[in-house]
Amino acid sequence: MTHTYQILGMTCDGCTAKVKSELLKLPDVLSAEVYLETGKATVSMQKHIATADLQKAISNAGKYTILEDLTDASHYQKQEVKVTWFQTYKPVILIYIYITVITLTNEYLQGGFQFNDWMRHFMAGFFLAFSFFKLLNVSAFAASYAGYDIVAKKIPAYGYIYPFIELALAIFLLIPSLDFYANIATLVVMSVSIAGVIQSVLNKKQVQCACLGSAFNLPVGWVTIFEDGLMIIMSSASLLMATLK
Repeated sequence: MTHTYQILGMTCDGCTAKVKSELLKLPDVLSAEVYLETGKATVSMQKHIATADLQKAISNAGKYTILEDLTDASHYQKQEVKVTWFQTYKPVILIYIYITVITLTNEYLQGGFQFNDWMRHFMAGFFLAFSFFKLLNVSAFAASYAGYDIVAKKIPAYGYIYPFIELALAIFLLIPSLDFYANIATLVVMSVSIAGVIQSVLNKKQVQCACLGSAFNLPVGWVTIFEDGLMIIMSSASLLMATLK
């Protein structure tokens, strides 16, 4: 049997050689081809090898991440397991719930609900949480992000910088004197980000969403558009409220 996988974190021919070498060391692997340009690997095996075992093998070569290729139907034919929408996006939903509860509790403890302050704290919590997961494996995030972001496609280094941009936005949003400038930056950054997501969704391109880095295997879809869109709406609302004061 032959399966196709996505390999995140490869940056040169040396990376492909190391990944291929580690894959070929597995007893049941008959052959393996790794392609730097597409970030994919084709592996022929005597019997099915769990992706976790493949990950363990290539981890010996460096900080690489292997994921089942969403376009490879053979993966789904072998496992006939139906995953619900909630199961797929459970990590994102939980993060939103946590941030909402914490920020609402904070407003309550401050003695009254201020909508603009709540939005500011919610956005800061959003960027703090999402940048954390990206920073767990920056190279894997950058490789995945370059698959659909319009800037990262042309400037790969942007994928390495982006998690730090989100972290900076989180910090600046928590400083009242920098709130206005942080919202302008958020509006610009998220507008650029959503453009690539919409393009991928409309083109029905099956790629891994990089919103939570490589920690979770989430597909780019309407939930990703909602995430970016929510930040655009909140930053726009904050700027509007600031100008009306």
